[in-house]
Amino acid sequence: MISAHSAAAVRAAEEPLLAARRPLMATAAFALATRVAAALRREGYRVSGSIVLLLVGGGNNGGDALFAGAHLARRGCLVHAALLGRAHAGGLAAATAAGVQVHDLTEDDDPAGAVLELAGWSGVWVDALVGIGARGALREPLARVVEALAEERAENPGGAIVVAVDVPSGIGVDDGTLPGPVLPADVTVTMGAPKPGLLLPPAADLAGRVEVADVGLDALDDAVPAVCRLTGDDVTALWPVPGPGDHKYTRGVLGLVAGSQTYPGAAVLAAAGALRTGLGMVRYLGPEVPTALVHQRFPEVVAVPGRVQAWVLGPGVGPEPSVRSEEVGEALAAALAAHRPVVLDAGALALLGETFTDLPATVVLTPHAGELAALLTARGEETSREDVEDAPARHARLAAEITGATVLLKGATTVVAAPDGPLYAQAEATGWLATAGAGDVLAGMVGALLAGYGDLLSGELHGALPSDGAGLPARLAAAAALVHGRAARTAAGLTGEATAGGAGAPVTAMDVAAAVPAALRALLG
Repeated sequence: MISAHSAAAVRAAEEPLLAARRPLMATAAFALATRVAAALRREGYRVSGSIVLLLVGGGNNGGDALFAGAHLARRGCLVHAALLGRAHAGGLAAATAAGVQVHDLTEDDDPAGAVLELAGWSGVWVDALVGIGARGALREPLARVVEALAEERAENPGGAIVVAVDVPSGIGVDDGTLPGPVLPADVTVTMGAPKPGLLLPPAADLAGRVEVADVGLDALDDAVPAVCRLTGDDVTALWPVPGPGDHKYTRGVLGLVAGSQTYPGAAVLAAAGALRTGLGMVRYLGPEVPTALVHQRFPEVVAVPGRVQAWVLGPGVGPEPSVRSEEVGEALAAALAAHRPVVLDAGALALLGETFTDLPATVVLTPHAGELAALLTARGEETSREDVEDAPARHARLAAEITGATVLLKGATTVVAAPDGPLYAQAEATGWLATAGAGDVLAGMVGALLAGYGDLLSGELHGALPSDGAGLPARLAAAAALVHGRAARTAAGLTGEATAGGAGAPVTAMDVAAAVPAALRALLG
């Protein structure tokens, strides 16, 4: 698991080391210089002879960059330092002694123009303008400098390599927001541990490749992270794998109330996601047309009421009042009375305005940004889709606190929030996943995982939940999002690490569902 810690937690972990006179800055600077050299080699450049521009603000980040510049100069780089704040005295002395050419722009009438001139013939830009203590948008003149460099980078995307120190300057360090201009990085070298803004959207999209430099912050090992990202090993540990003594009821039975006469395909897609995820049975309850379609595609689906361990309610059901929405409401009331975990998607979310107001964390909501905005507005928090897109983590957490439920906010990076505990941010998907019906598949997958743990989550098994069992629904939702994203990449013909962009081939929602077993084979071995 990748764990991100807040700026305050990182500073608290640093305090005893600084009191003991541990050379944190020297360690960080050496790591930064090493990562800059590695970035040059990855792009096919020699380290010796490369031109490096240090963008140096005040504070410790600027000190890290200046000491790193001294290391690089001794390795043969031609290093320039543009000072845009009060420079760290020790770092400046070390850089000057090593032959770094220092350009003091603190009193320059046009610092943005001067920086652009230096940047024009530099192969690497090291962004050390502000660190994790910064809050809000960059102030002038840094805002103009960053805006000019970002424009230059956008016009020449194959130009200089940008390496950010700790975080790209200007991002919301703890919440992943973009309050003002930010210089997108190719690599972010973060000290001690990732910061939340490096995992959370939209800022995470500007961080590039995140590399953690170990500076000895061992105190963070026992600290509760602010944001987590599950890895393949975490999913392998969580995923229910049947043994010789299992049968269809012990593997999990999912009740599915999805689809309508208007949107019958949603029922097929949700069933496909659930079945490919590996549960024992799907029970589908719906009108004649979607029932016929589900049976035509999946004859193993049972279309009569009976025992279930979890429910998926709402895919393909419109938010407007109808007979079908009434059926969803009745199913939700029954599921809550039986203490069964539930996934609420699409039309089922409209029930949370006034009717169902106090939910347990075993209810997982799966909205997109527009649906989350509507839900929050209905609960008295006037919110637009743009508000949610600008601060996904904040609004997902707010919805979890207001409703009591676990919230899976769908997006290029999927954010999962419970009323307490860490956020989860999963970014395995490809842009091709933004296609109709993909959310129905994901709802079925989340429901299948909840069904696999359904009796445990309902408290009906002997023994207590594990010590972190209160956060289990959020972890299961994040695990489903990870596999959903990897299945999309498999369907698109993509391999290796997830990267931004449109590589690969188009996929449909059913392609994604069909690729789930292959994605699981790669994880489960």
